[in-house]
Amino acid sequence: MFPLSRNFLKFAAASTLFALTTGITPASAYDMTQKLGPVGPHEPILTTVGNKHVIAFFVPGDGQCNVQVVTWNADDMEANSAGGVRLSLNAGQTASIDSSETESFTLKCGGHAETLASVQQFASK
Repeated sequence: MFPLSRNFLKFAAASTLFALTTGITPASAYDMTQKLGPVGPHEPILTTVGNKHVIAFFVPGDGQCNVQVVTWNADDMEANSAGGVRLSLNAGQTASIDSSETESFTLKCGGHAETLASVQQFASK
């Protein structure tokens, strides 16, 4: 995997703030607007999985969705717990990301790597 730079994390945090302030207003400061897609390039997917907030977006390239995902603890208003991962998905391919032993969500790269969507989000038993 690739290490995340401080600039990327700042960009992700700024993108999240922008998305949260331009979208639907959450009920409280600890709630996060849900946006599960499908989204186009550079548009965020926003969700909460278990006790983690998640922002994911992609850049198309060579027929792939080059995805960047940042997660942080939902109760961490400063996002000091932020961490991330980068991955490349071929068109039609999926990747699951677990936030805990029981919470997970799946991202899917759309046809021709034109969209990204959260296609499954669940709590397993």
